[in-house]
Amino acid sequence: MASQPTDLPQIAYSECGSGPPLLLVHGAMITGEMFDSVSADFAKRHRVIMPDLRGHGRSRDIPGPYDVKTLAGDLTRLLDRLGVASTAVLGYSHGGAIAQQLALNDPGRCARLILACTYAFNRATTREWLEGRLAPLLIRVLGMRRFARLVISLGLKRVERRRARQVVDLIAGQDAKKMREVWEGAMSFDSRARLYEIHCPTLVLAGAEDNAVPIHHARMLQTGIKNSRLVVIDGADHALIWTHPGELARATEAFLAI
Repeated sequence: MASQPTDLPQIAYSECGSGPPLLLVHGAMITGEMFDSVSADFAKRHRVIMPDLRGHGRSRDIPGPYDVKTLAGDLTRLLDRLGVASTAVLGYSHGGAIAQQLALNDPGRCARLILACTYAFNRATTREWLEGRLAPLLIRVLGMRRFARLVISLGLKRVERRRARQVVDLIAGQDAKKMREVWEGAMSFDSRARLYEIHCPTLVLAGAEDNAVPIHHARMLQTGIKNSRLVVIDGADHALIWTHPGELARATEAFLAI
């Protein structure tokens, strides 16, 4: 394994369980804590690795850039540091974009890929383009806590109250300037022309009622990645990790067991 320069930043992470490794990559503006609804189940069969991406949570003091390529590079260095030569990778929402980039940058690293509630290109419609331009402005005007409450009121209506408060706190704890940069990195991501280069077995997971990342994104991924399958969870939206954690875990474990 090639040595890494010692001055490169090291992102924070949590680990639990034992067995084949499973890397969980969280979405934008939140932290690895978003996986606490499924990590215990996964830990029964896997060595579960949950980083906080650069600029987020316990890695919030690491300076930018915060584009997808940089965030994926941080994951490669983390896996090197942990001695993990190959792993299954589950990326959720923006974490799915980073997981795709990891698979493209370092194909041998990703044994299997689970892409949940995510996209190849998040400006595919006029509405998405407008939302992409509006979000950084709202963060600037509202601040992180009020922005988080707006996100909950618009997109996480089915999440029970205790969990919704936790999500608000996680988002509110992020640095507003860095999160605007993270969002801009997310909006500039476009893997459409390279999806055919992803060769590892891939599961695309989608919520049937996801309005934040609608089902056409999942179909685009499934069509573009040759060795992939699509599972749609009925009655679920973008918050399915909190509203349908058992179904997400079962679909993932069934795929990993093949």
